[in-house]
Amino acid sequence: MGYLVDTGNHDTRTEGISYGMMMSVQLDKKKEFDQLWNWAMTNMYLNDGENKGYFAWSVDPNGTKNDNGPAPDGEEYFAMALIFASHRWGDGEGIYNYNERAKELLKVCLHHEEIYGGHNMWNEDGLIKFVPSLEFTDPSYYLPHFYDLFAENCYEEDKPLWKKAAAASREFLKTACHPKTGLSPEYSYYNGKPYPDHENFGGRHDWFYSDAYRTIANIGLDYEWADKDTEFGKWCRQTANNLQEFFSNLPVEKNRGIYEIDGTILEGKALHPVGLTATIAQASLAADGKYAIPAVEEFWNTPLRTGDRRYYDNCLYLFAMLALSGNYRIW
Repeated sequence: MGYLVDTGNHDTRTEGISYGMMMSVQLDKKKEFDQLWNWAMTNMYLNDGENKGYFAWSVDPNGTKNDNGPAPDGEEYFAMALIFASHRWGDGEGIYNYNERAKELLKVCLHHEEIYGGHNMWNEDGLIKFVPSLEFTDPSYYLPHFYDLFAENCYEEDKPLWKKAAAASREFLKTACHPKTGLSPEYSYYNGKPYPDHENFGGRHDWFYSDAYRTIANIGLDYEWADKDTEFGKWCRQTANNLQEFFSNLPVEKNRGIYEIDGTILEGKALHPVGLTATIAQASLAADGKYAIPAVEEFWNTPLRTGDRRYYDNCLYLFAMLALSGNYRIW
């Protein structure tokens, strides 16, 4: 078995394990992929309780679950990585029957209430939840380019639901990203408006901060994989241009800070500045403005992060490097 550690929080997360699996399949590292998947199934998979069939989002490196709840971004990356592994390497036995495991996981995500009596990860409108039991969301979880592929690789009866999720997610992203800055909040209501509950989730998440960096990277990859020639693709292009223009016009001392989604500069510095640089660059997959090439050049000249916060930054860094080099592929 093997795992990725969140070096800032000293745990393993479904986010990191599923990211590692996606990185492994993109880089043709089957051994590492299988080690990570074995870790997830051995130490994260929930065999009972209200979240049976999902994965515990945080697990100590010694294998002890820190929480028995899931975070849906982990499940969606697990499913996509498994589908790609099946297509790239073929299926094995047991947990290494990637195709079957992906289909079963996608089924559980959509029908958990019916199967186990718990909560589905997507609501009736086709929008992903922040966690299954709560009715708000995280814009950086929205991966319509994944859902297009889920619809091609799920059980037949679930195809319409994944097509609905893809369409609904594209519409949602239009509401979550500010029309002038391209910035999105970490958490939001289903109508895209920032979710303001500061007390129950460890502080503010209605601003443009760590989770939110991923949203524009996802938009860039969606454009590359699915939407170059669509109306949504035009929106992706404009949003990427807007976000790159916003950051390019900030004073140097303020361009890796904390912001309201309308661009208001707040006190404090970005916790993950290298990750932010990477995602601004990944927006260039869609952007066609004068800031697209400089954003990539800045990223190219930015080294990997070192120190205790390197995990998240360097995950976003590798994804951006894969995407911008043409190596983040559909398998």
